[in-house]
Amino acid sequence: MSVRLFALGFCFLALMACSNNANYKKIVANPQLFTNTVHELNTVVMGNNFGPVVASRNYAYAAIAAYEVSAAGYPKQYQSLQGQLNGLNVVAKPDTTQPINYDFAAVLAYCKVGEAVTFPEGSMKTYVDSLVQLVNKNGMSNSVYTATKNYADAVAQSIIAWSKKDNYAETRSMPKFAVIDSPGRWVPTPPAYAQAMEPHWNLIRPMVMDSAGQFRAEKPLPFNVTDKISPYYLQVKMMLDSCTTLTPEQKHIANFWDDNPGKLNVNGHTMFIFKKFSPPGHWMSVTGIAAKKAGADFPETVYATAKTAIALFDAFIQCWNEKYTYNTVRPETVINKYFDANWRPELQTPPFPEYTCGHCTISASAAEALTSIFGDNFPYTDSTELEFGIPSRNFTSFRQAAQENEKARFYGGLHYWYSCGQGHNSGIKVGNLVVEKLKMKK
Repeated sequence: MSVRLFALGFCFLALMACSNNANYKKIVANPQLFTNTVHELNTVVMGNNFGPVVASRNYAYAAIAAYEVSAAGYPKQYQSLQGQLNGLNVVAKPDTTQPINYDFAAVLAYCKVGEAVTFPEGSMKTYVDSLVQLVNKNGMSNSVYTATKNYADAVAQSIIAWSKKDNYAETRSMPKFAVIDSPGRWVPTPPAYAQAMEPHWNLIRPMVMDSAGQFRAEKPLPFNVTDKISPYYLQVKMMLDSCTTLTPEQKHIANFWDDNPGKLNVNGHTMFIFKKFSPPGHWMSVTGIAAKKAGADFPETVYATAKTAIALFDAFIQCWNEKYTYNTVRPETVINKYFDANWRPELQTPPFPEYTCGHCTISASAAEALTSIFGDNFPYTDSTELEFGIPSRNFTSFRQAAQENEKARFYGGLHYWYSCGQGHNSGIKVGNLVVEKLKMKK
């Protein structure tokens, strides 16, 4: 072989090597990688039996960590949430002299914080290890990986340190909810008769709201099951009339939005739990579906996830402040005691007070966040529930989906129509605040 042919061959091999070394860049820049990572955390949350309220905290901090990394990597398009979110005053900055891959760093930061905020160490390790092996096999050098991981860890530590000051740890040792069986007051419901979930969540530091009480709903209707023309009695009658004869479509709507992360099934002496994504997990999935349909790139997918997660987080705080201010009884308890002892709702009643509707609140808030990103006229198919055997549903917009969710919680027999509407209205207010206050995309 001539020297010239050898040189040409060497150059060709070198170019091929460079091409192979660049494969990891395409892999980590694919927004589907981030969506898959969110789904992985969703699965871990579900597997560890975390309720929807705590799950919203996990998703929010993880998504913010990813967003901070991504904003640093795309400074012309996005800006940091430092100084914008309550108490977030310090976020690690990148060493721009280092060969950081910001997309992969965002994934690593998401996993590290998602695992650390509420889980024991190692819950995401297998997944992360598989990603590291993937990028290494596709040409990521040790120097790039080390710089990337170091920056991801630094941002993650910033967010973890911030998360530790939100009162979560303090609420773990606070007293349980005092169950008092008095007319109109919440008591545990069958079949689990579980303790009230997170009665002190209104003490958690909001991210955008100035306090848990910033947006107050109207006071609940006075409890009255004796006066047949009282507003409360009419709400009970509406539920009995409507939810006793649900159509197949109405049952589909109720079950599609059930999102019970731990439904207890009892068959004689046998009991087992059927798990699904919780309400915030469902909306994290919708965010990924929307990003894919819109053709969003990696940083925009991260941005959408973070903004939606923040809206969900604050919406839960607003709603839980209402729930444990009024401590209202569930329809199932009222109907069984005063109207029909054999009546059962379509869905299993979750363990916390009725007013206002939590799923309606957080859905409306998420819908406002997503609408601000992808627009109001955004038809999409929500396939979130397919893996749980529930057919998909089509929506013309995120707001229309949130409106359907109002009906779902009523059809499910979990909330009076009045409570669904109040929750929905409150969620819109929280979502609008997130949209108006946060300056994320330049």
